[in-house]
Amino acid sequence: MSLEDLKEKYFPPEWAFLFHGHRCPFMPIGYRMGIIALDQLQIEREKDHGFYVFPELGEGHPQTCLMDGVQVSTSATYGKVLMAKTSWGKLAVTFYHPEKGAIRISLLPDFIDEMGKFEFFTYRKRGIEPSQIPDGVTNEVIDWVYTLNNDAIYKIQNVPGYTYTPPKGSFAREKCEICGEYVFERYVRFKNGKKVCIPCSGY
Repeated sequence: MSLEDLKEKYFPPEWAFLFHGHRCPFMPIGYRMGIIALDQLQIEREKDHGFYVFPELGEGHPQTCLMDGVQVSTSATYGKVLMAKTSWGKLAVTFYHPEKGAIRISLLPDFIDEMGKFEFFTYRKRGIEPSQIPDGVTNEVIDWVYTLNNDAIYKIQNVPGYTYTPPKGSFAREKCEICGEYVFERYVRFKNGKKVCIPCSGY
């Protein structure tokens, strides 16, 4: 695929960097992941609540930025309860549609090794935040990622038999009998015979 074709299909819009808060290579990597998933599953961006994303990332490693890219490209967002981390600490994401099945997209180890040689990561390992890294250093690694075809970055696998049943949605709620705030039904606890929220329950 030519660089122009890559740009048209897989480069995130500039507003995606504004949403993310800084420029870095992992947000665009996640954005492209999402576009690939939509293509592979032959679905559109998720308007409502029918497509689920399970990043295998965890806590305390900077590659989690790719989750914002996935949200931007697929609209399977955390706020719509369509994204949930497994916290396995791996650079992979499973995309699931009840009618279309599931695919898992992971980052190739060779790609990660090559990307890690860029100066951008020297800054990050020193604890320097992405917004504080010189633009030229950041753009160097982003531009390199943009030149690569999908098969140089990702391993794409079908996941036969994958299923997920989301919690049933409910508008039912109760007032906590201690603090007076509403709490949704499944999170109500009982304390001394009173219906209370989790913080007031002391659990």
